[in-house]
Amino acid sequence: MKKILFLAVFFTFAAAISAQPVIDIGLKGGINTSKISVNLDDYNSENITKMHFGAFGRIGWNKIYLQPEVYFSKKGGEFSYNPMNFFGEFDYSSVDVPVLLGFRLLDAKVVDLHLTAGPVFGFITESSVDGDNDLDAQYFKDRYVGLQYGAGVDVLFLTIDLRMEHSGTVYDHPDFDGKNTSFMVTVGFKIL
Repeated sequence: MKKILFLAVFFTFAAAISAQPVIDIGLKGGINTSKISVNLDDYNSENITKMHFGAFGRIGWNKIYLQPEVYFSKKGGEFSYNPMNFFGEFDYSSVDVPVLLGFRLLDAKVVDLHLTAGPVFGFITESSVDGDNDLDAQYFKDRYVGLQYGAGVDVLFLTIDLRMEHSGTVYDHPDFDGKNTSFMVTVGFKIL
């Protein structure tokens, strides 16, 4: 039984290595709507719309690929806390580095439908808070880790992606934590 399992793993690995890898490199940009969520009861949160732009790469075989990206993004949100008339608008810029695993659902010559998911590593480069005096930009963290997942389509050299991003804590106030959730629409084009 061990020999059969070893041979199956060996031949699968050999087939993957001998297959010609697919490599794509491109530029992308788009819009995202983001919202701050906090760990308080009875608060309201509003979406704000911002943008992002950067580059991506893909390397893979057949239906599975790895897609690292790097892009500059603006995010934030508005929220109010009713019991104390507490309100604020958060804005921050970050360099985001998602490392996504992709799976092609349909791999035709002209059209490619795919699913992607993986971690995103964010590095906050600029931040501001407008609102209540208790809110201060000093409570923004320098970096965070989140999760991205979504679906997309490639048509010839164009790629369109729809994704959700759930960040870890981006705002660490002594009284509450703020996390950001974003919905992203991205259009890119493959250079190579």
